[in-house]
Amino acid sequence: MEGAKEARSLQEETELGSRKPTDASRWVILALAVGWSVFQVWATWVGSLDALFFRATHLAFAFALVFLVYPFNRKSPRDRIPLFDWILGLTATLSAAYVMWQYKEMIEVRGGLANQTDLVVGSVTILMLLLAGWRALGPAMPIITVLFMLFALTGPQGLLQGQLPGVLGQLHAGVQWRSLVSQLFMNASDSIWGTPIGVAARTVFVFVLFGAILERAGAGKWFTDLAFSLLGGVRGGPAKASIVSSALTGVVSGSSISNVVTSGTFTIPAMRRAGYTPEKAGAVEVAASSNGQLMPPVMGAAAFIMADFLGVPYSALVLMAVVPALLAYVTLFVLADLEAAKLGLRGLPRAELPRFWPTFRAGVHYGLPLAYLLYALLIAGLSPERAALNSIFLMVGIVLLQELYRAWREGRGAGSGLASFGRILVEGFANGARNMVGIAIATAMAGIIIAVVLITNIGFGLADLLQTISGGNLLVTLFLAQIICLVLGMGLPTTANYVVMASLVVPVIVQIAQRNGLDYGSLTFSGIEVPVLKIVAHMFAFYFGIMADSTPPVALAAYAASAIARGNPFQTGVQGFVYELRTALLAYMVFFNPGLLLIGVDGVLEGARIVLSALLGLVAFSGATLGYLWGPANPLQRLLYLASAFLLIPNNPQMELQGLGLLALGLVWQGLRRRA
Repeated sequence: MEGAKEARSLQEETELGSRKPTDASRWVILALAVGWSVFQVWATWVGSLDALFFRATHLAFAFALVFLVYPFNRKSPRDRIPLFDWILGLTATLSAAYVMWQYKEMIEVRGGLANQTDLVVGSVTILMLLLAGWRALGPAMPIITVLFMLFALTGPQGLLQGQLPGVLGQLHAGVQWRSLVSQLFMNASDSIWGTPIGVAARTVFVFVLFGAILERAGAGKWFTDLAFSLLGGVRGGPAKASIVSSALTGVVSGSSISNVVTSGTFTIPAMRRAGYTPEKAGAVEVAASSNGQLMPPVMGAAAFIMADFLGVPYSALVLMAVVPALLAYVTLFVLADLEAAKLGLRGLPRAELPRFWPTFRAGVHYGLPLAYLLYALLIAGLSPERAALNSIFLMVGIVLLQELYRAWREGRGAGSGLASFGRILVEGFANGARNMVGIAIATAMAGIIIAVVLITNIGFGLADLLQTISGGNLLVTLFLAQIICLVLGMGLPTTANYVVMASLVVPVIVQIAQRNGLDYGSLTFSGIEVPVLKIVAHMFAFYFGIMADSTPPVALAAYAASAIARGNPFQTGVQGFVYELRTALLAYMVFFNPGLLLIGVDGVLEGARIVLSALLGLVAFSGATLGYLWGPANPLQRLLYLASAFLLIPNNPQMELQGLGLLALGLVWQGLRRRA
């Protein structure tokens, strides 16, 4: 299928690297990828490596792969690796290896102050990181990183003193290049080697590897077949199956593009057969796949970094994220039903659909490692990385038994089953590592941004600026933050988008919210108090970072979906953005109603009221944006539904009654029109 090939090609270009050498160098790439995964499994198992050594090794593997698998541009060869890329890859890898060799002396002997050799190697490392980011992530992230570094060098004492006019040149003292390199290269915390890449190396990798093995074993197709067996025949069945399939895939995948390619290859053609236009079919898959990053327990690299930033156990973050994730998918499910009713679409003939019980039995074993992962995180209280590592071991055993059983059933013999198991394991390890290249590079550059924010205290200036622009109004501040997040998302991956927002904008939101008298109290984790306001502000940025994946004109998930649907990418992105607007409302609901994160809820009845009110608000909002709820809605009815949705945002019983009243009024009005 040509469209599926194009979508997979886009996924490879953005997440795996599109270069596929046909000569012996392909074995070098395979060895590096598998070796990286083996090292990460071993390091996680040991659990006692020095943090700086571990992070430098992590980046060294990413450096070794990025220049080999990501071409310089579209004209660069795909079937071979140019000599210049070998040189860049070796240079970058050696620069990270220098830290692996010198990490003790850098910290303990030189105290984080760069000598001449450190200065040269550090400068080369920063340059290689920017070049690697340009290849793996596109130009936006490196350009933003360079701008931050240039800003750090301005100021009265900076290398570029006097280069910024007026008050801009006086915002901070400024630093010299040696001082900047010492901070970015020699520091074990707020630097290239800081929290973002630390979380990626320690935790994210094993989760990505677990998802890669599960996907390679066949779980992705099983999720899709199971969803179709249940829902394919009902009204709008293929779209609903797409939503359920993407939600299940999102449990183990934090990538919207990967989710589109995995489930959309099957669901989008089915939606087309059921009568959806190419753009609507692609848009449903885009919305469903983007929301996969909301679905616990694997919510993408940004969620793990968020837990570290907040000082909250990841298991607690998983529990907080459950209700909003379910609300997002239930509302999308309702929206798909409304869209099908509006278009007069039916499901697929039952004869074309897989039977439920045979399908369920064929892949039920894929649920065992997922069940164990949830148990290990939420009940046994294991660390995220240990829970994921144990799940990998369990998954490897299940794949071994699966392939031996299939070989026996097909009469191929145990040797054939072992060979098939080996292929799945090697390909899973290789795909897991290649999936991590972009994340490793992005988190390393994010460390630079965080370091510059701390050096320059730019956050205070930004707070005053937003305070002036918004007039101190919290809603205006949140709207401005939303716009910043969506604009950044046009060029940054979700993880980098979140880190930039968390470093710059989230503290501003918290300050202005406090000035407006908003205070939700605190939660205590391991003796440390974490303000709830800080949690909801980070969640706000996280949700809009995810939404940016489907925001045109740069919406990579929409490009992948439109390739499969053979539709217009921009129109697919616009339609997907319309479907995703409910995620924007959800972000505001979570900010003004922490009860949706299961915080401060007094009993089951109050929790049920909070969740039901939010669900009705999201459904009303969907009806307003779609122009259809209980039949076609005229402009005034859509305004009623929109007002109802806004009134149901905060946790305020009086406003909830007003919102429910407007929703009921709109439905009664539509009902009377239907009778007439």
